[in-house]
Amino acid sequence: MTDIAIQSGGAIVYAPGTSDVEIEAAARAAALHRRRMVIFWRCLILAVMLAAWEVTARTGIIDAFFYSYPSAIAERLYELVMEGTDEAPLWYHLWITMEEALIGFFFGSVFGIVFGVALGRNRMASDVLSVYIKVLNAIPRVVLAPIFILLFGFGLWSKVALSFIMVFFVVFSNAFQGVLEADRAMIANAQILGASPWQVTRSVIIPSAMSWIFASLHISFGFAIVGAIVGEFIGARYGIGFIIQTARGVHDTAEMYASIVIIVVVVLTAEYLMTLIEERLAKWRPAPVMDGHN
Repeated sequence: MTDIAIQSGGAIVYAPGTSDVEIEAAARAAALHRRRMVIFWRCLILAVMLAAWEVTARTGIIDAFFYSYPSAIAERLYELVMEGTDEAPLWYHLWITMEEALIGFFFGSVFGIVFGVALGRNRMASDVLSVYIKVLNAIPRVVLAPIFILLFGFGLWSKVALSFIMVFFVVFSNAFQGVLEADRAMIANAQILGASPWQVTRSVIIPSAMSWIFASLHISFGFAIVGAIVGEFIGARYGIGFIIQTARGVHDTAEMYASIVIIVVVVLTAEYLMTLIEERLAKWRPAPVMDGHN
């Protein structure tokens, strides 16, 4: 009689004599079961929340004028997708916001990584400039929106500037900390082998800091969207922020929530793509060297 793996109390218990093939099959089955349970509970929680929202709004427990209800939001979302707004189709509004956010995200990420790595590698420069960085970082970024509107006008670049500044400090802080947390033994070994400062930075420092950098990129795109939308609140003719601001002006809460749903979908999609890119780049990372082995 062949011994098989069994499930007990959420843990896999293997009977004596279980083969490697059976262990691998049981592990795959357990992982698949766990993924299905996670999806099930996520969907159940979402369904319960939406149902409670719908019931409480329709029965007057909460004021539908302020909170709307899911069916009305879904209907308004369908209308936005199919008919757009009086100014332009939804896709044009979405493109304007995405253009502003993507440009700000790209330049904010690049400059944040470059300055973070550069200051992390130059202790003297970081000591001199740290006080100014702290002062700038202490300023709430959203309050800069009116200033950028005055400097760059109501067009594209005022929103790009706000998205840039929202992204820059997040990426800069993580890149800087990632450089400081780099393995000092690996840096010393590279220097002993004759590596130049640039070679150490490129081959040791930056790969070591990549986990910190990607952690910041995962959240900074959401900040780029926030920057673009806040800028559109202040002044714009198109964009998701413009839709929300217009809906607020006429007390159309369903349209406001529908716009928020669109933003959530966009940010989650970007998060998914960022995860795929990170996983692809992670394949190029060298395997960690264990102590005591050559």
